[in-house]
Amino acid sequence: MGISTQALFGQLLIGLINGSFYALLSLGLAVIFGLLNIINFAHGAQYMLGAFCAWFLLSKWQLGYWWALLIVPLAVALTGIAVERLLLRHLYKLDHLYGLLLTFGLALIIQGVFRNEFGSSGLPYAMPAELTGGHNLGFMFLPTYRAWIIVASLAVCLGTWYVIERTKLGAYLRAATENAPLTQAFGVNVPRMILLTYGFGVGLAGFAGVLAAPIYQVSPQMGADLIIVVFAVVVIGGMGSIMGSIVTGFGLGIIEGLTKVFYPEASNTVIFIIMAIVLMLRPQGLFGQR
Repeated sequence: MGISTQALFGQLLIGLINGSFYALLSLGLAVIFGLLNIINFAHGAQYMLGAFCAWFLLSKWQLGYWWALLIVPLAVALTGIAVERLLLRHLYKLDHLYGLLLTFGLALIIQGVFRNEFGSSGLPYAMPAELTGGHNLGFMFLPTYRAWIIVASLAVCLGTWYVIERTKLGAYLRAATENAPLTQAFGVNVPRMILLTYGFGVGLAGFAGVLAAPIYQVSPQMGADLIIVVFAVVVIGGMGSIMGSIVTGFGLGIIEGLTKVFYPEASNTVIFIIMAIVLMLRPQGLFGQR
């Protein structure tokens, strides 16, 4: 087809980077939905909040990228904890739709406030000096920062999966969602676990926002542009499936990248076409359970 090796691997790399963000954000959604049954539509706004927090730290207090990676996920998680305590906890006994509508409204408010304050044009964020440059692999040029995004996302995703699926803490979390009164009878503080789980899921969005800040413009729309695709990733992987979100996020990023090479016209819709096919053949998602 006359496609050069460099172009093919370049698109594969872009697909892997997009897949890293899909996986991180869908993982946060899956943790929140799988353990708390909340459809968190504010996840995109919280991702944007993470990128803006990193920008604030650098421009107002001269705290660079590495400090932002430590501070921002905690700060964004604290905002999530406040939302859970003040708003979401009152909706747990109601239909999922109420939580979705509340978080959708929150997303609109957060994005509107930032758009009013900073406008629609993006703000630049400096790449850390340690991660500039790249490596010539012979068949393609690999920018160091993009390689870092893939490695960091994989490490966080697999670490989260391990904690939830393979440790005693994860077993308590899963037990609390299955039978909260019984778990509480064993001395586990279920409300606190719910609070920290929601904070952790939101913190993942903040972490993804910091990773994205040096390669995308920091703008109020950055989360809104991504959240619909991320929801499609969660549906394809299976609502609430931790491993499903990780595998599907990276896999769909690669498929999207290859589509840009072989059939660019379908690159913006290929994920939604796959979602429609999966919903017809396997409504619970690829990794979901009936």
